[in-house]
Amino acid sequence: MRWSIAAAALFLDSGQAQASGGLWCDASDKAATIAINSGVTRGLGGPLFNFAGTVGVLDPSVPADLRTTLFETAHVPQYWLDGSELRLLLYRERAGNKAHGYVELTIIAKAGDDGAYEGRYTLDLFDAQGASSEGMSWKFEGAISCGAE
Repeated sequence: MRWSIAAAALFLDSGQAQASGGLWCDASDKAATIAINSGVTRGLGGPLFNFAGTVGVLDPSVPADLRTTLFETAHVPQYWLDGSELRLLLYRERAGNKAHGYVELTIIAKAGDDGAYEGRYTLDLFDAQGASSEGMSWKFEGAISCGAE
């Protein structure tokens, strides 16, 4: 009986040690500005919460409504965070009654010795109402810095 109580106490106590932390990424270059902030839990699959991301595209040939995109948790179809690697995929389609368009951001970063994650981003945009019958697409790449705790 005492062993059962001790085992239950250890199990319940280990859940309290499963705290939450944060995740953030930033980039600013000649193509885009990117700012991402999110809470992340430890355990339970590490779900994201309070996710907020902003991508600003600087290329004036991109339609104005696709140049600034706000992302929330619902726009994060995939992410991976472990001690050595961060992978994050954000996807958002154009809102409203306009032709199909989207912004997709992919981040792949590796942890360094200091705990920071350094990597690359790829930003893909598509606008079906572009000048050609196949629409218009843009692709930008650059360096990004991230962190997690």
